[in-house]
Amino acid sequence: MFTGIIEEIGEIKSFQRTASGSAVVEVFCRKILEDIKLGDSIAINGVCQTVVEFTLNFFKVEVSPETLAVTNFSELHAGIPVNLERALTPATRMGGHIVQGHVDLTGRLLKVEKLDNFYNMYFETTDTKYIVKKGSIAVNGISLTVADVNETCFKIAVIPHTFENTTLKLLKTGESVNIETDILGRYVEKFLSLNDNNVESKISMEFLRENGFV
Repeated sequence: MFTGIIEEIGEIKSFQRTASGSAVVEVFCRKILEDIKLGDSIAINGVCQTVVEFTLNFFKVEVSPETLAVTNFSELHAGIPVNLERALTPATRMGGHIVQGHVDLTGRLLKVEKLDNFYNMYFETTDTKYIVKKGSIAVNGISLTVADVNETCFKIAVIPHTFENTTLKLLKTGESVNIETDILGRYVEKFLSLNDNNVESKISMEFLRENGFV
C-alpha cells in the first residue's frame, strides 16, 4: 500500500519484452535504494511492482502481461523519467490517500493551465464513474485532488511543490498516464449493491428514492 507522495523521480534504464508476453524493467534511482530488499514493493508511476534484483544504483522488476495490458507500461523505454514510492511502513504518516498501486485504466493529458505558480491540468479518460469532485485520485502514482469532472475528463489543481517534484512537470499534451481511482468509492458501491442475502443487486433510481438518497 502507498500514499501517493512521490519520494523520487527515477529513470528507466532498460525495458525488455520476453517471449511469454511479460517484460523486464530496470530503473535507475538512488533514494529508494537506501533500505531496499528483494521482494519489496515499489510503485513505478503508480503501478505496484516487486523488486527481483537490485544494485547500488538501479533495481529490476518483472512485469506481467496483465499489467502491460492495463497500464501505460508498454510505452516505457530507456530514458523515460518515472515517479517512485516505497510501500508504507507502520510508522509512515498518511500524507496523501490510500493508493494500492493497482491501476484501473489510463488517460491522456489534454492541456495545462499555468496560474501564477499553480497549475490546472486536464486529463481525458474512458471512464469517470469513480472520479468525484473534491475526491482523491492517483495519476502516475501521485496523490491528487479532483477539482472538477465530467463524463470524459477531469481537472486537477496542482500546487508548485507537487508539480516540481514529480513527473507532472515533464508531461506533454497527449501523453498517457496511469489512473487509480479511490478504493473507498468502489467499496461503497459494492456494499450498497448487496441485498440482505449478500446477493449482488444493481443500484437503481428507485432504490435511491426508497432509501432517501434522491
